[in-house]
Amino acid sequence: MIDPAGPAVTDKTRRITHGPLAFEMFRFGAPLAIGMALQVTFNLVDAYLIARLPEGVAGPSIGAVGICDQLAAVGTILSYGLSTATAALVAQRKGAGDDEGARKLAWQSLILTGILSLVFGLLGLGLAGPIVRDLVGAKGEVARLAVTYLRVIVGGSFSIFFLLQFTSIMRALGSAKTPMTILVLGNVLNLVLAVLLVYGEGPRPAVFAFLGPLAHLVHAPRLELAGAAWATIIARSVVLIPAVVVLVRRRALAVADRRPDPVELRRIWDLGWPSSTQFVVRMLAFVATTALIAHAFTTANDQTATTAYGVIFRVESMALFVSMGWGSAAQTFTGTCHGAGLDARGKRAGLIAAGYDALAMALLAWAAVRWAVPILGFFDPTPAVIAIGREYLGVVAFSYVGYGAAIVLGNAYAGFGATRVTLRLDLLVVLALQIPLMVGAVKLHGQRHGLFAAIAIAYLASAALYVATYVRHRPERA
Repeated sequence: MIDPAGPAVTDKTRRITHGPLAFEMFRFGAPLAIGMALQVTFNLVDAYLIARLPEGVAGPSIGAVGICDQLAAVGTILSYGLSTATAALVAQRKGAGDDEGARKLAWQSLILTGILSLVFGLLGLGLAGPIVRDLVGAKGEVARLAVTYLRVIVGGSFSIFFLLQFTSIMRALGSAKTPMTILVLGNVLNLVLAVLLVYGEGPRPAVFAFLGPLAHLVHAPRLELAGAAWATIIARSVVLIPAVVVLVRRRALAVADRRPDPVELRRIWDLGWPSSTQFVVRMLAFVATTALIAHAFTTANDQTATTAYGVIFRVESMALFVSMGWGSAAQTFTGTCHGAGLDARGKRAGLIAAGYDALAMALLAWAAVRWAVPILGFFDPTPAVIAIGREYLGVVAFSYVGYGAAIVLGNAYAGFGATRVTLRLDLLVVLALQIPLMVGAVKLHGQRHGLFAAIAIAYLASAALYVATYVRHRPERA
Protein backbone atom coordinates (compact mmCIF):
# COMPACT_ATOMS: atom_id res chain seq x y z
CA MET A 1 0.00 0.00 0.00
CA ILE A 2 1.26 3.49 -0.83
CA ASP A 3 2.06 5.72 2.10
CA PRO A 4 -0.89 8.11 2.42
CA ALA A 5 1.50 10.92 3.19
CA GLY A 6 3.61 10.19 0.14
CA PRO A 7 3.95 12.27 -3.04
CA ALA A 8 1.36 10.27 -4.99
CA VAL A 9 -1.37 11.65 -2.75
CA THR A 10 -2.71 15.15 -3.39
CA ASP A 11 -3.21 17.84 -0.78
CA LYS A 12 -6.98 17.29 -0.98
CA THR A 13 -6.57 13.59 -0.23
CA ARG A 14 -4.13 14.31 2.58
CA ARG A 15 -6.64 16.64 4.25
CA ILE A 16 -9.21 13.85 4.19
CA THR A 17 -6.84 11.25 5.63
CA HIS A 18 -4.86 13.39 8.09
CA GLY A 19 -6.58 16.76 8.66
CA PRO A 20 -8.69 17.70 11.71
CA LEU A 21 -11.60 15.36 11.07
CA ALA A 22 -14.61 17.39 12.25
CA PHE A 23 -13.33 20.55 10.56
CA GLU A 24 -12.44 18.82 7.29
CA MET A 25 -15.79 17.04 7.20
CA PHE A 26 -17.65 20.31 7.66
CA ARG A 27 -15.55 22.11 5.05
CA PHE A 28 -16.05 19.30 2.56
CA GLY A 29 -19.62 18.32 3.40
CA ALA A 30 -21.32 21.71 3.71
CA PRO A 31 -20.85 22.65 0.01
CA LEU A 32 -22.09 19.21 -1.03
CA ALA A 33 -25.19 19.52 1.14
CA ILE A 34 -25.85 22.98 -0.27
CA GLY A 35 -25.28 21.69 -3.79
CA MET A 36 -27.75 18.85 -3.34
CA ALA A 37 -30.26 21.29 -1.85
CA LEU A 38 -29.86 23.40 -4.96
CA GLN A 39 -30.63 20.32 -7.02
CA VAL A 40 -34.05 20.24 -5.36
CA THR A 41 -34.64 23.80 -6.50
CA PHE A 42 -35.01 22.50 -10.07
CA ASN A 43 -38.32 21.10 -8.85
CA LEU A 44 -39.10 24.02 -6.55
CA VAL A 45 -38.84 26.45 -9.45
CA ASP A 46 -41.24 24.32 -11.47
CA ALA A 47 -43.74 24.17 -8.62
CA TYR A 48 -43.61 27.92 -7.97
CA LEU A 49 -44.09 28.85 -11.61
CA ILE A 50 -46.94 26.46 -12.34
CA ALA A 51 -48.69 27.50 -9.11
CA ARG A 52 -48.98 30.98 -10.67
CA LEU A 53 -50.84 29.69 -13.72
CA PRO A 54 -54.61 30.31 -13.94
CA GLU A 55 -56.55 28.62 -11.13
CA GLY A 56 -58.09 25.90 -13.29
CA VAL A 57 -54.65 24.90 -14.57
CA ALA A 58 -52.49 25.39 -11.47
CA GLY A 59 -54.19 22.87 -9.14
CA PRO A 60 -54.06 19.83 -11.46
CA SER A 61 -50.56 20.83 -12.58
CA ILE A 62 -49.26 20.89 -9.00
CA GLY A 63 -50.73 17.46 -8.39
CA ALA A 64 -49.26 16.15 -11.65
CA VAL A 65 -45.76 17.46 -11.02
CA GLY A 66 -45.85 16.03 -7.49
CA ILE A 67 -46.52 12.58 -8.91
CA CYS A 68 -43.95 12.94 -11.67
CA ASP A 69 -41.22 14.20 -9.38
CA GLN A 70 -41.49 11.02 -7.35
CA LEU A 71 -41.55 8.76 -10.40
CA ALA A 72 -38.65 10.56 -12.08
CA ALA A 73 -36.75 10.44 -8.81
CA VAL A 74 -36.72 6.64 -9.07
CA GLY A 75 -34.52 6.93 -12.16
CA THR A 76 -32.42 9.68 -10.60
CA ILE A 77 -31.81 7.61 -7.50
CA LEU A 78 -31.07 4.54 -9.62
CA SER A 79 -28.39 6.54 -11.40
CA TYR A 80 -27.20 7.94 -8.10
CA GLY A 81 -26.52 4.39 -6.94
CA LEU A 82 -24.03 3.91 -9.78
CA SER A 83 -22.57 7.33 -9.02
CA THR A 84 -22.20 6.26 -5.40
CA ALA A 85 -20.32 3.13 -6.44
CA THR A 86 -18.10 5.11 -8.79
CA ALA A 87 -17.29 7.72 -6.17
CA ALA A 88 -16.50 5.05 -3.57
CA LEU A 89 -14.15 3.15 -5.88
CA VAL A 90 -12.48 6.30 -7.20
CA ALA A 91 -12.00 7.59 -3.65
CA GLN A 92 -10.49 4.27 -2.57
CA ARG A 93 -7.99 4.38 -5.42
CA LYS A 94 -7.16 8.01 -4.72
CA GLY A 95 -6.59 7.10 -1.08
CA ALA A 96 -4.21 4.36 -2.19
CA GLY A 97 -2.38 6.74 -4.56
CA ASP A 98 -3.54 4.96 -7.75
CA ASP A 99 -4.40 7.98 -9.94
CA GLU A 100 -4.39 6.07 -13.23
CA GLY A 101 -6.75 3.45 -11.80
CA ALA A 102 -9.08 6.19 -10.59
CA ARG A 103 -9.19 7.79 -14.05
CA LYS A 104 -9.85 4.48 -15.79
CA LEU A 105 -12.66 3.60 -13.43
CA ALA A 106 -14.26 7.03 -13.88
CA TRP A 107 -14.31 6.58 -17.65
CA GLN A 108 -15.83 3.11 -17.43
CA SER A 109 -18.57 4.47 -15.17
CA LEU A 110 -19.64 6.86 -17.93
CA ILE A 111 -20.22 3.92 -20.25
CA LEU A 112 -22.64 2.41 -17.73
CA THR A 113 -24.33 5.78 -17.29
CA GLY A 114 -24.92 6.03 -21.03
CA ILE A 115 -26.54 2.60 -21.14
CA LEU A 116 -28.76 3.40 -18.17
CA SER A 117 -29.79 6.73 -19.74
CA LEU A 118 -30.91 5.02 -22.92
CA VAL A 119 -32.88 2.27 -21.18
CA PHE A 120 -34.62 4.50 -18.68
CA GLY A 121 -35.44 7.16 -21.27
CA LEU A 122 -37.12 4.62 -23.54
CA LEU A 123 -39.10 3.13 -20.66
CA GLY A 124 -40.36 6.56 -19.64
CA LEU A 125 -41.44 7.45 -23.15
CA GLY A 126 -43.27 4.18 -23.65
CA LEU A 127 -44.82 3.50 -20.25
CA ALA A 128 -45.71 6.95 -18.88
CA GLY A 129 -49.45 6.39 -19.35
CA PRO A 130 -49.78 3.00 -17.62
CA ILE A 131 -47.49 4.09 -14.77
CA VAL A 132 -49.44 7.27 -14.00
CA ARG A 133 -52.96 5.92 -14.45
CA ASP A 134 -52.71 2.27 -13.42
CA LEU A 135 -49.79 2.10 -10.98
CA VAL A 136 -50.17 5.42 -9.17
CA GLY A 137 -53.91 5.72 -9.66
CA ALA A 138 -53.96 9.34 -10.84
CA LYS A 139 -57.27 10.51 -12.26
CA GLY A 140 -58.76 13.17 -14.50
CA GLU A 141 -56.78 16.22 -15.55
CA VAL A 142 -53.99 15.40 -13.10
CA ALA A 143 -53.36 12.14 -14.95
CA ARG A 144 -53.39 13.77 -18.39
CA LEU A 145 -50.90 16.44 -17.40
CA ALA A 146 -48.71 13.95 -15.52
CA VAL A 147 -48.33 11.71 -18.57
CA THR A 148 -47.19 14.61 -20.75
CA TYR A 149 -44.74 15.90 -18.13
CA LEU A 150 -43.35 12.44 -17.36
CA ARG A 151 -42.57 11.67 -20.99
CA VAL A 152 -40.41 14.78 -21.24
CA ILE A 153 -38.68 14.62 -17.87
CA VAL A 154 -37.92 10.88 -18.03
CA GLY A 155 -37.18 10.88 -21.74
CA GLY A 156 -34.40 13.37 -20.95
CA SER A 157 -33.05 11.34 -18.04
CA PHE A 158 -29.57 11.38 -19.54
CA SER A 159 -29.16 14.98 -18.39
CA ILE A 160 -29.53 14.30 -14.66
CA PHE A 161 -27.79 10.91 -14.89
CA PHE A 162 -24.61 12.40 -16.36
CA LEU A 163 -24.81 15.48 -14.16
CA LEU A 164 -24.83 13.31 -11.04
CA GLN A 165 -22.05 11.14 -12.42
CA PHE A 166 -19.77 14.05 -13.29
CA THR A 167 -20.27 15.77 -9.95
CA SER A 168 -19.72 12.48 -8.09
CA ILE A 169 -16.39 12.00 -9.83
CA MET A 170 -15.38 15.54 -8.90
CA ARG A 171 -16.34 14.86 -5.31
CA ALA A 172 -14.39 11.61 -5.18
CA LEU A 173 -11.32 13.50 -6.38
CA GLY A 174 -11.66 15.84 -3.40
CA SER A 175 -13.57 18.75 -4.95
CA ALA A 176 -16.72 19.99 -3.21
CA LYS A 177 -17.07 23.59 -4.42
CA THR A 178 -16.96 22.95 -8.18
CA PRO A 179 -20.01 20.63 -8.19
CA MET A 180 -21.94 23.22 -6.20
CA THR A 181 -20.98 25.95 -8.67
CA ILE A 182 -22.18 23.86 -11.60
CA LEU A 183 -25.52 23.25 -9.90
CA VAL A 184 -25.93 26.97 -9.19
CA LEU A 185 -25.36 27.76 -12.87
CA GLY A 186 -27.88 25.10 -13.83
CA ASN A 187 -30.50 26.54 -11.50
CA VAL A 188 -30.09 30.06 -12.84
CA LEU A 189 -30.49 28.80 -16.40
CA ASN A 190 -33.45 26.63 -15.39
CA LEU A 191 -35.23 29.63 -13.87
CA VAL A 192 -34.86 31.74 -17.00
CA LEU A 193 -35.90 28.94 -19.34
CA ALA A 194 -38.83 27.91 -17.16
CA VAL A 195 -40.25 31.44 -17.12
CA LEU A 196 -39.94 31.60 -20.90
CA LEU A 197 -41.44 28.19 -21.63
CA VAL A 198 -44.14 28.04 -18.95
CA TYR A 199 -45.62 31.49 -19.68
CA GLY A 200 -44.39 32.09 -23.23
CA GLU A 201 -45.39 35.55 -24.44
CA GLY A 202 -48.44 35.54 -22.18
CA PRO A 203 -49.00 36.98 -18.67
CA ARG A 204 -46.51 36.15 -15.93
CA PRO A 205 -45.91 37.07 -12.25
CA ALA A 206 -44.77 40.68 -11.85
CA VAL A 207 -41.41 39.58 -10.43
CA PHE A 208 -40.57 38.04 -13.82
CA ALA A 209 -41.88 40.91 -15.95
CA PHE A 210 -38.30 41.79 -16.97
CA LEU A 211 -38.17 38.58 -19.04
CA GLY A 212 -41.18 39.63 -21.12
CA PRO A 213 -39.12 41.35 -23.84
CA LEU A 214 -36.89 38.28 -24.17
CA ALA A 215 -39.95 36.04 -24.53
CA HIS A 216 -41.26 38.25 -27.34
CA LEU A 217 -37.83 38.38 -28.98
CA VAL A 218 -37.49 34.59 -29.21
CA HIS A 219 -41.23 33.96 -29.68
CA ALA A 220 -41.27 31.64 -26.67
CA PRO A 221 -44.23 29.20 -26.75
CA ARG A 222 -46.58 29.01 -23.77
CA LEU A 223 -46.25 25.34 -22.80
CA GLU A 224 -47.37 25.64 -19.14
CA LEU A 225 -46.51 22.44 -17.23
CA ALA A 226 -44.70 20.81 -20.16
CA GLY A 227 -42.57 23.95 -20.47
CA ALA A 228 -41.26 23.40 -16.95
CA ALA A 229 -40.12 19.91 -17.93
CA TRP A 230 -38.38 21.12 -21.09
CA ALA A 231 -36.64 23.93 -19.17
CA THR A 232 -35.25 21.45 -16.65
CA ILE A 233 -33.93 19.08 -19.32
CA ILE A 234 -32.32 21.88 -21.35
CA ALA A 235 -30.70 23.50 -18.29
CA ARG A 236 -29.24 20.24 -17.04
CA SER A 237 -27.93 19.40 -20.51
CA VAL A 238 -26.20 22.75 -20.94
CA VAL A 239 -24.29 22.55 -17.64
CA LEU A 240 -22.91 19.18 -18.64
CA ILE A 241 -20.53 21.10 -20.92
CA PRO A 242 -18.57 22.93 -18.18
CA ALA A 243 -18.61 19.73 -16.11
CA VAL A 244 -16.86 17.85 -18.91
CA VAL A 245 -14.39 20.70 -19.40
CA VAL A 246 -13.47 20.67 -15.71
CA LEU A 247 -12.92 16.90 -15.64
CA VAL A 248 -10.83 16.95 -18.81
CA ARG A 249 -8.66 19.81 -17.56
CA ARG A 250 -8.08 17.97 -14.29
CA ARG A 251 -7.16 14.85 -16.26
CA ALA A 252 -9.85 12.92 -14.44
CA LEU A 253 -10.85 11.16 -17.67
CA ALA A 254 -7.42 11.01 -19.34
CA VAL A 255 -7.08 7.29 -20.00
CA ALA A 256 -5.14 5.63 -22.77
CA ASP A 257 -7.70 2.90 -23.48
CA ARG A 258 -11.33 4.05 -23.62
CA ARG A 259 -12.85 0.76 -24.69
CA PRO A 260 -15.29 -0.98 -22.32
CA ASP A 261 -13.37 -2.99 -19.75
CA PRO A 262 -15.49 -5.94 -18.55
CA VAL A 263 -13.53 -6.25 -15.31
CA GLU A 264 -13.98 -2.60 -14.33
CA LEU A 265 -17.59 -2.52 -15.48
CA ARG A 266 -18.30 -5.60 -13.39
CA ARG A 267 -16.60 -4.02 -10.37
CA ILE A 268 -18.74 -0.88 -10.64
CA TRP A 269 -21.90 -2.88 -11.23
CA ASP A 270 -21.28 -5.27 -8.32
CA LEU A 271 -20.91 -2.34 -5.94
CA GLY A 272 -23.51 -0.14 -7.65
CA TRP A 273 -26.55 -2.36 -8.13
CA PRO A 274 -27.23 -2.88 -4.41
CA SER A 275 -26.87 0.85 -3.85
CA SER A 276 -29.15 1.66 -6.79
CA THR A 277 -31.72 -0.87 -5.62
CA GLN A 278 -31.52 0.52 -2.09
CA PHE A 279 -32.27 4.06 -3.25
CA VAL A 280 -35.08 2.83 -5.48
CA VAL A 281 -36.58 1.02 -2.48
CA ARG A 282 -36.50 4.30 -0.56
CA MET A 283 -38.21 6.17 -3.38
CA LEU A 284 -40.79 3.42 -3.78
CA ALA A 285 -41.85 4.24 -0.23
CA PHE A 286 -42.74 7.74 -1.47
CA VAL A 287 -44.55 6.31 -4.48
CA ALA A 288 -46.45 3.90 -2.20
CA THR A 289 -47.51 6.84 -0.04
CA THR A 290 -48.77 8.70 -3.09
CA ALA A 291 -50.66 5.64 -4.29
CA LEU A 292 -52.29 5.12 -0.89
CA ILE A 293 -53.32 8.76 -0.74
CA ALA A 294 -54.66 8.71 -4.30
CA HIS A 295 -56.67 5.52 -3.80
CA ALA A 296 -57.95 6.21 -0.27
CA PHE A 297 -58.36 9.98 -0.02
CA THR A 298 -59.20 11.28 -3.52
CA THR A 299 -61.97 11.04 -6.09
CA ALA A 300 -62.20 12.01 -9.74
CA ASN A 301 -63.62 15.37 -8.66
CA ASP A 302 -61.58 15.98 -5.50
CA GLN A 303 -57.83 15.48 -5.76
CA THR A 304 -56.89 17.82 -2.93
CA ALA A 305 -54.97 15.18 -0.97
CA THR A 306 -52.81 14.29 -3.99
CA THR A 307 -52.10 17.96 -4.62
CA ALA A 308 -51.20 18.44 -0.94
CA TYR A 309 -48.76 15.55 -0.95
CA GLY A 310 -47.24 16.89 -4.14
CA VAL A 311 -46.50 20.10 -2.23
CA ILE A 312 -45.30 18.22 0.86
CA PHE A 313 -42.92 16.21 -1.29
CA ARG A 314 -40.91 19.40 -1.86
CA VAL A 315 -40.05 19.54 1.84
CA GLU A 316 -39.43 15.81 1.91
CA SER A 317 -37.15 16.10 -1.14
CA MET A 318 -35.12 18.78 0.60
CA ALA A 319 -34.57 16.45 3.55
CA LEU A 320 -33.61 13.63 1.19
CA PHE A 321 -31.15 15.56 -0.94
CA VAL A 322 -29.48 17.51 1.87
CA SER A 323 -28.90 14.20 3.63
CA MET A 324 -27.53 12.76 0.41
CA GLY A 325 -25.09 15.68 0.32
CA TRP A 326 -23.76 14.91 3.79
CA GLY A 327 -23.85 11.23 2.87
CA SER A 328 -21.74 11.93 -0.20
CA ALA A 329 -19.17 13.62 2.02
CA ALA A 330 -19.22 10.65 4.39
CA GLN A 331 -18.74 8.29 1.48
CA THR A 332 -15.78 10.21 0.12
CA PHE A 333 -14.09 10.20 3.54
CA THR A 334 -14.79 6.53 4.28
CA GLY A 335 -13.72 5.47 0.79
CA THR A 336 -10.51 7.52 0.81
CA CYS A 337 -9.61 6.44 4.34
CA HIS A 338 -10.40 2.82 3.47
CA GLY A 339 -8.06 3.00 0.48
CA ALA A 340 -5.36 4.47 2.72
CA GLY A 341 -5.83 1.78 5.37
CA LEU A 342 -7.39 4.17 7.92
CA ASP A 343 -10.70 2.42 8.59
CA ALA A 344 -11.14 3.68 12.17
CA ARG A 345 -10.85 7.27 10.96
CA GLY A 346 -13.30 6.51 8.16
CA LYS A 347 -15.90 5.17 10.60
CA ARG A 348 -15.60 8.27 12.77
CA ALA A 349 -16.04 10.41 9.66
CA GLY A 350 -19.38 8.71 8.93
CA LEU A 351 -20.67 9.39 12.43
CA ILE A 352 -19.54 13.02 12.32
CA ALA A 353 -21.30 13.52 8.97
CA ALA A 354 -24.47 11.97 10.44
CA GLY A 355 -24.22 14.43 13.32
CA TYR A 356 -23.96 17.42 11.01
CA ASP A 357 -26.92 16.15 9.02
CA ALA A 358 -28.96 15.65 12.19
CA LEU A 359 -28.46 19.34 13.01
CA ALA A 360 -29.49 20.29 9.47
CA MET A 361 -32.60 18.07 9.64
CA ALA A 362 -33.62 19.45 13.03
CA LEU A 363 -33.35 22.98 11.64
CA LEU A 364 -35.29 22.02 8.50
CA ALA A 365 -38.02 20.36 10.59
CA TRP A 366 -38.33 23.35 12.90
CA ALA A 367 -38.58 25.75 9.95
CA ALA A 368 -41.10 23.53 8.16
CA VAL A 369 -43.37 23.38 11.21
CA ARG A 370 -42.85 27.00 12.24
CA TRP A 371 -43.56 28.45 8.81
CA ALA A 372 -45.74 25.67 7.39
CA VAL A 373 -48.45 28.04 6.15
CA PRO A 374 -46.22 30.37 4.07
CA ILE A 375 -44.06 27.47 2.84
CA LEU A 376 -47.04 25.41 1.68
CA GLY A 377 -48.93 28.46 0.50
CA PHE A 378 -45.94 29.47 -1.61
CA PHE A 379 -46.80 26.56 -3.90
CA ASP A 380 -50.56 26.30 -3.42
CA PRO A 381 -52.59 28.72 -1.26
CA THR A 382 -55.69 26.52 -1.23
CA PRO A 383 -56.78 26.23 2.45
CA ALA A 384 -57.54 22.51 2.20
CA VAL A 385 -54.10 21.80 0.72
CA ILE A 386 -52.38 23.80 3.46
CA ALA A 387 -54.41 22.03 6.16
CA ILE A 388 -53.32 18.58 4.98
CA GLY A 389 -49.72 19.75 4.64
CA ARG A 390 -49.67 21.15 8.18
CA GLU A 391 -51.10 17.89 9.50
CA TYR A 392 -48.35 15.91 7.75
CA LEU A 393 -45.50 18.15 8.90
CA GLY A 394 -46.79 18.23 12.46
CA VAL A 395 -46.54 14.44 12.63
CA VAL A 396 -43.54 13.64 10.40
CA ALA A 397 -41.17 16.62 10.22
CA PHE A 398 -38.98 15.96 13.27
CA SER A 399 -38.51 12.32 12.26
CA TYR A 400 -36.39 13.71 9.40
CA VAL A 401 -33.53 13.62 11.92
CA GLY A 402 -33.74 9.83 11.88
CA TYR A 403 -34.43 9.66 8.16
CA GLY A 404 -31.32 11.69 7.39
CA ALA A 405 -29.07 9.72 9.74
CA ALA A 406 -29.96 6.49 7.93
CA ILE A 407 -29.16 8.05 4.54
CA VAL A 408 -25.79 9.41 5.69
CA LEU A 409 -24.68 6.16 7.32
CA GLY A 410 -25.86 4.24 4.25
CA ASN A 411 -23.50 6.33 2.14
CA ALA A 412 -20.71 5.83 4.68
CA TYR A 413 -21.21 2.07 4.31
CA ALA A 414 -20.89 2.51 0.53
CA GLY A 415 -17.47 4.12 0.96
CA PHE A 416 -16.32 0.89 2.57
CA GLY A 417 -17.86 -1.11 -0.28
CA ALA A 418 -20.63 -2.56 1.91
CA THR A 419 -23.60 -1.70 -0.31
CA ARG A 420 -25.24 -5.08 0.18
CA VAL A 421 -25.48 -4.34 3.90
CA THR A 422 -27.41 -1.12 3.29
CA LEU A 423 -29.69 -2.82 0.76
CA ARG A 424 -30.67 -5.44 3.32
CA LEU A 425 -31.30 -2.78 5.95
CA ASP A 426 -33.52 -0.69 3.67
CA LEU A 427 -35.44 -3.71 2.42
CA LEU A 428 -36.13 -4.61 6.04
CA VAL A 429 -37.30 -1.11 6.99
CA VAL A 430 -39.38 -0.32 3.89
CA LEU A 431 -40.87 -3.70 3.00
CA ALA A 432 -41.19 -5.24 6.45
CA LEU A 433 -42.04 -2.13 8.44
CA GLN A 434 -42.99 1.08 6.61
CA ILE A 435 -45.29 -0.18 3.86
CA PRO A 436 -47.14 -2.70 6.09
CA LEU A 437 -47.59 0.02 8.72
CA MET A 438 -48.93 2.49 6.14
CA VAL A 439 -51.30 -0.03 4.55
CA GLY A 440 -52.50 -1.13 7.97
CA ALA A 441 -53.11 2.46 9.07
CA VAL A 442 -55.21 3.16 5.97
CA LYS A 443 -57.14 -0.12 6.02
CA LEU A 444 -57.83 -0.22 9.76
CA HIS A 445 -58.37 3.44 10.58
CA GLY A 446 -58.94 5.15 7.22
CA GLN A 447 -57.43 8.39 8.54
CA ARG A 448 -54.53 10.42 7.16
CA HIS A 449 -53.11 10.95 10.64
CA GLY A 450 -52.48 7.21 11.06
CA LEU A 451 -50.74 7.04 7.69
CA PHE A 452 -48.48 9.95 8.62
CA ALA A 453 -47.66 8.41 12.01
CA ALA A 454 -46.62 5.18 10.29
CA ILE A 455 -44.15 7.15 8.15
CA ALA A 456 -42.63 8.87 11.19
CA ILE A 457 -42.23 5.57 13.05
CA ALA A 458 -40.47 4.00 10.06
CA TYR A 459 -38.04 6.95 9.76
CA LEU A 460 -37.03 6.73 13.41
CA ALA A 461 -36.74 2.93 13.33
CA SER A 462 -34.50 3.21 10.28
CA ALA A 463 -32.09 5.48 12.15
CA ALA A 464 -31.95 3.17 15.16
CA LEU A 465 -31.20 0.18 12.94
CA TYR A 466 -28.48 1.95 10.96
CA VAL A 467 -26.68 3.34 14.01
CA ALA A 468 -26.76 -0.03 15.77
CA THR A 469 -25.25 -1.88 12.80
CA TYR A 470 -22.77 0.83 11.73
CA VAL A 471 -20.98 1.08 15.06
CA ARG A 472 -20.38 -2.70 14.98
CA HIS A 473 -19.40 -2.91 11.32
CA ARG A 474 -15.89 -4.10 10.45
CA PRO A 475 -14.83 -3.03 6.94
CA GLU A 476 -13.56 -5.83 4.73
CA ARG A 477 -10.61 -5.63 2.37
CA ALA A 478 -10.75 -6.86 -1.21
